[in-house]
Amino acid sequence: MTTTQENETNRENDQKLLELVRQIYQHSLQLLNAVFEEEEVDGQVANHEVYGPLFTFRVKNKEGEGYACGFFLRELLQGFQQNKNPALWLSSFFVDLMKTPGGALLPKPPQSEDEAKAIMDGKVIPHCISAVKEEFAPEEVYAGLDLHQEHGPVLEAGFPKYKDGNNVCAMPLHLLLAHYLLNRDPADLLIQGLYRILDEQNGKSGQEASQPEG
Repeated sequence: MTTTQENETNRENDQKLLELVRQIYQHSLQLLNAVFEEEEVDGQVANHEVYGPLFTFRVKNKEGEGYACGFFLRELLQGFQQNKNPALWLSSFFVDLMKTPGGALLPKPPQSEDEAKAIMDGKVIPHCISAVKEEFAPEEVYAGLDLHQEHGPVLEAGFPKYKDGNNVCAMPLHLLLAHYLLNRDPADLLIQGLYRILDEQNGKSGQEASQPEG
């Protein structure tokens, strides 16, 4: 393939991605507006150097209090394809946020590695550990930091009682931080992974051991 052909292919791929992003953004706004008819809904798309397109939406209530939440392109695509009621799925993130009095806008991003470390050590990691243990109590759950050869520092969690097969899920710390900065619960990543482990270990279809839909 010549350089000209490669450039043309890259341009076509970029155009397809831009069109996909536009469609997903417009569709998301339509779904949120349909649910929050009496509130004000807006949003924006930014391109992250690691995660690609990031979609953030804000719902403002009658009192002028704003509630913001962000999503990755991949999870919006999956959410719309896998959920029978995409509007209910997407709006559920905001319904939970709107239980917070006074609004809940996106957290301020850390301006340095020290600030990022302080957020992880002081908020994200302790929250994730307590959340997974609370979710599966009285089941014994292990949770702690580890260093992954490919993904770097990770927070892993698992069930010590399972000795064979998959018994641990691990999430890169940078991904947990990204979820926190999008006003999402980073513990959900670990909790979903642990439910998948339970499904595998119990050899079930996932109906009995899987996480109930919120």
